[in-house]
This record gives sequence, C-alpha cells and structure tokens, in this order.
Amino acid sequence: MMKQYLGIALFVLILIKNHGNFLHVEADDGFVKTRGVHLILNGSPLYANGFNAYWLMYIASDTSQRDKITSAFEEATKRGLTIGRTWAFSDGGYRPLQSSPGSYNEQTFQGLDFAISEAGKHGIKLILSLVNNYEGYGGKKQYVEWARNQGQSLSSEDDFFTNSLVKGFYKNHIKTVLTRRNSLTGITYKDDPTIMAWELMNEPRCNADTSGKTLQDWITEMASYVKSIDKNHLLEVGLEGFYGESKKSSNPNGYLLGSDFITNNQIPGIDFATVHSYPDQWISGSTEETQLSFLNSWVKDHIEDAQNVLRMPVMFAEFGKSTKTSGVDERDRLYNIVYSKIYSSASGGGAAVGGLFWQLLAEGMDNFRDGYEVILGEDSSTASLIAQESQKLVRIRKMYTRLKNIEKWKKARDMRKGKHRN
Repeated sequence: MMKQYLGIALFVLILIKNHGNFLHVEADDGFVKTRGVHLILNGSPLYANGFNAYWLMYIASDTSQRDKITSAFEEATKRGLTIGRTWAFSDGGYRPLQSSPGSYNEQTFQGLDFAISEAGKHGIKLILSLVNNYEGYGGKKQYVEWARNQGQSLSSEDDFFTNSLVKGFYKNHIKTVLTRRNSLTGITYKDDPTIMAWELMNEPRCNADTSGKTLQDWITEMASYVKSIDKNHLLEVGLEGFYGESKKSSNPNGYLLGSDFITNNQIPGIDFATVHSYPDQWISGSTEETQLSFLNSWVKDHIEDAQNVLRMPVMFAEFGKSTKTSGVDERDRLYNIVYSKIYSSASGGGAAVGGLFWQLLAEGMDNFRDGYEVILGEDSSTASLIAQESQKLVRIRKMYTRLKNIEKWKKARDMRKGKHRN
C-alpha cells in the first residue's frame, strides 16, 4: 500500500513540474455535498478542521463589537480552520433573535448576517444550529412556555417534540431563518454556500421517552420540513452520539437519553452524523487515564459505525476538556486523541471528516470563558496542535484534488490525441 501511495505521489510531482498551471486547488466557494462516507466540495473529498463559536450572532448584534468576529476568524484561518459552528437561535431573554413566536429582532438578525458574511470573506463554512435542547438562549423550554402562554396544557419541556403548536412555532423559525435575505450580501441563506449545513437542535435529548421513538418521529418530521425548503444544504441532527437500547453499554455510565446514534442518523434527509465528546463531564470523578480510555473507545466506535453501518460521514462536532479542573497538558492530550483518530480515518479515505473543538474565543471576551475556551493567540501549545491537524487534513484534500485534476488532464490529453489522429 505504501509503495502505491509513493507511486501516486511521484506521478503527481512529475505532473506538477510539467503541467504546473493545471494543479491549483479550486476556490472553496461551492456547496458542500456528500458522496458515500465523504463530504464533497467542488468535486473533491473535504476533510477539514474547525471550531465552535456559539456567540457569533450575539456579539455581532452589537456593531461596536464586530471586530471580535473578524479577529477570531483571522486567528482561525492562520491555523487552517475552515469550519465554524454557531447558533442561529436566541429565543426570548436578553437581546433575542426571536422575542416571541414569529416576532424577530432585526438588529440581532443583522448580527447573524454579519457573521455569515464575514465567514465567507475568510473562507470559513458555517454549521448553523436552529434551537437548543437546554435553557441557554431559550431552547425547548422557552418554546413550551410560549405555548403555555397561549393556553396549552403542557407538563414537560419534552412536550417540545410532540405538541403541534410548539412544532408549528419551530417550523416557522426554520422557515424564517432559511429564507432570510442577508442584509449585507443580498443572498438568501438557503442559497448561500458559505453555510455548510443546518443542525436541527444542539444536543437533542428526550428524557420523557428513553425508548427513542419520540425523538425519532420529531427528527423525521423536521428533516423532511427543512429539505422541503432547502435542497442546497446538508442537514445533521446535532447528536452527541449516545446509542439506544441495543448498544447502551457503549454510553458513559450506560446513559439512555432518548436519542440513538444509529437510528436517528438513518432518517431520510440526514446527511452526516455528529458526535460530541466530554469525558470530564460524562464520567466526572474518574482518573484522566479512565477518561482518555473511554474517549479512545468512543471515537473509535463512532467512526466504525459511521463507516460500516451508517455509511455516511461523521464529524466530531464538539470536544474539549475544562482547564478549570485540569491543566492545559491534559487538554492537549484529549485533543491529540481526537485529532489522531480523525486523521487516521481520513488518511485511509474513511468516514471521519473533521473535528470542531469547543470553543474558540477572541481576546477580550472574558465573560464567555467556560474553562473550555481556546484563545489561539494565547494558548500556544493547543493552537499548535490545532494547526498541525489542519495541515494534515489539508494535505489529504490536496492529494484528492490533484488526483482529480490528473484525471482531467489525462482525459484532455487523450481527446487532443484523438483529434490529431483524425
């Protein structure tokens, strides 16, 4: 196998020397698609490193703070980061996007416009999440309260998944966001290739029905609704990766949280799988060795299931370790495990397509520190690890792009030869 790769590499180098002009990597300005276990951008498999920055819209809604978004994106691109994940929701509360069902704050929406526009300028693709499972920025609890205020008798936050009025509120939010026309670029969100994917919910859980049926039905309904409006973009659920009853032994402490990594991702319209990894929270009180051992198995299992069972790409969409309870060196060890397993899969053409660490901050954002933050200009060892992973994944993408261009060149050459014969 190694000899084969060396032969390909030598062939590529010869062609670069002889036909250098045709080997540029195409501008990454198209829509991201899927083909089997690969993400595809402009015809070539996409393996990319990225970050979470949930705060983009909130900060950008204050025009005096927008330099923080620009600064964060500049620092990210210096380390080769090309995918960002952020909230496209803020329901009720302070400076909301949606102040009440169907009522939107234009100033906050313009903050999201700016974040998308700025991401496009920096070559960063965005994953936009549409609602929270938790109370932060409103979430399903706020939707249920809105329905109660309109006379619905609801007993649980998890009625979010079943109540028809609540589901109507959420569908309206989907439609409002997807059909938003960006005030800065003039491009409707559903037509904007800067957006890589929509996410139905950040970390959906349904403790009221751990059988998984309630969440399965909700994802099925909402995935179909998103795709009825927008066929350009990819869609993912927002899952943490917890398994259902059939494989609950793989879950930390045997948790059953109403989601199922296998069945939820097999729903029509779901394009790629996601996994989150927080062993310091999930098995807190255990040793670092135990946590890293769990992480090793967790990442390995999900890559194998994405490859062999789901046959779709998998992205490690959140991972991190709090420096409030451990040192930076321990965080780096966790990052290294996630990154090395992603690269190992990717380098063999496998299903792991990238990782998004939690979370990127710009300088001067002390109020947003949660222990998991990375400020690239300050956290040198972690920033170095991040940059190395980016470089390794970019090399894989460039190899595929070069091989694709070689095929194009060979076809063109054969066509020219055919013309000369005639």
